Amino acid sequence: MAKIQPIHKEEIEINDPPTLHGRAMDNLRFIRETMERSTAFTAVPGYGGALIGATAIGASIIANQQQAFNKNWLIIWLAESGLAFAIGLFAVWQKGKNSSASLLSAPTRKFVFAFAPAILAGVLLTAMFYKNGWFEFLPSVWLTLYGVAVVTGGAYSVKAVPILGWLFIALGATSIFVPTAYGDWLMMLGFGFFHVIFGIIIGRRYGG
Repeated sequence: MAKIQPIHKEEIEINDPPTLHGRAMDNLRFIRETMERSTAFTAVPGYGGALIGATAIGASIIANQQQAFNKNWLIIWLAESGLAFAIGLFAVWQKGKNSSASLLSAPTRKFVFAFAPAILAGVLLTAMFYKNGWFEFLPSVWLTLYGVAVVTGGAYSVKAVPILGWLFIALGATSIFVPTAYGDWLMMLGFGFFHVIFGIIIGRRYGG
């Protein structure tokens, strides 16, 4: 009579459900992270934003020497806004180039379309306030609407961006309740120091 040998456990191939589950979770995590990267505008200029902040600090010092809110004061800040736009545009292009990200991608379009309306409103209100000579109220308008633009655009960007936007809105609200003479200093804090601080943070954490 043949002798029956027991079958060793290691000779039995079985599917291990925990291993399959772990692989499935890893795949889902990879897909989720890929989708998040594809829907987030990551070309926000970090060090370029810090440079914008530095120029804004200089502009606020020069503007404050006017001793009054007048046309010369407005020209200084309009020149600063043009310089900031040029720096920001170049910095976004350079960062996108370094990361091989297209500036015509869906995340970029979403950011721009969310960012632009509040900026356009700021331009229109600036024209109206200039026409009526309400120069002293422009810091409140600029800080608040720029903050709104950054918050809405930041919804499609990295987490630090909407936080920066809310800080600008807070400064805009503060400017309503303090003497208008503090307008330049509040803009120095917002457009200047906030941009420098957050620019460095974004630059270090998100590649420039």
